[in-house]
Amino acid sequence: MPSASFEPEALIVGAGPAGLTAAAYLGRFRRRTLVVDAGDPRACWIPISHNMPGFPAGVAGTDILQRMRDQALEYGAEIVSGRVETLTRDGDGFTAQIGGRSIRARIALLATGVIDHHPDLPGVERAIQRSLVRICPICDGYEATDKAVAIIGHDDKGAREAAFMRTYSERVTLIHVGPASALTRHDELDRLGVELILAPIEAVSIEQDRVTALTWGGRARGFDLVYSALGTSPNAELAQTMGAQLADDGRLEVDLHQGTSVPGLYAAGDVVRGLNQIAVATAEAAVAATDMHNRLRRIDGLTVSD
Repeated sequence: MPSASFEPEALIVGAGPAGLTAAAYLGRFRRRTLVVDAGDPRACWIPISHNMPGFPAGVAGTDILQRMRDQALEYGAEIVSGRVETLTRDGDGFTAQIGGRSIRARIALLATGVIDHHPDLPGVERAIQRSLVRICPICDGYEATDKAVAIIGHDDKGAREAAFMRTYSERVTLIHVGPASALTRHDELDRLGVELILAPIEAVSIEQDRVTALTWGGRARGFDLVYSALGTSPNAELAQTMGAQLADDGRLEVDLHQGTSVPGLYAAGDVVRGLNQIAVATAEAAVAATDMHNRLRRIDGLTVSD
């Protein structure tokens, strides 16, 4: 919990790239900012990223987060471990319940991200950390160039991801583990040269730096990389309880300044409809934090009218 003397103006829910970037910006705007960190943001799963601007040799997700955390702390943000159980409107601000304590803030940002649907494979978390099972072809598809790639999917999203991976390799296989009726684009897979396997995966063997075998129906095949195309679920419950507008996929709709349909409530990062990328999340956070600061300036009569 924050120190007893700390009274935040801005509340940030989530300590991933979006939340920490917003905290640094708000700190530099001289706003008292509280970040609530529920632990294990999605970025901490990244073994090494080669598409993060400014890091041509690559950088680990944990290193990105630590640098951003240090920067937010440098400018006065308080970062506390915990979970926001509820967030409600309170007059012209918000009240959050965190570990049985009420915290009030004038303005709030949700940077709560999404939850990945991992394939039901033994040791999948460790395989993701070792880059053997991957969840973001936009992030690291380049590293799959000319390799044998398997896509695990349960609907047409798997077909779309397999088609995307043809950018990098001619050896792409879609393993469809969902109902047969959920995959409708067989013709497109044939046209693009994507091999299709219709069967649930029974076992996976991982040795050293290779997925040595995926097994289905007694058959086994080896692949260099395996991608999960099983989708995500957005962490948008806090906004939903306040009636914030959601997109068809359950993520938050925002305006050009990252404001939700709830006045004073902003959102940035993967919980917002758009591209799940760190560069996008940090850009959205910069836009949101700037508008949050300017909104408070307008409320306090510290702006020049148009």
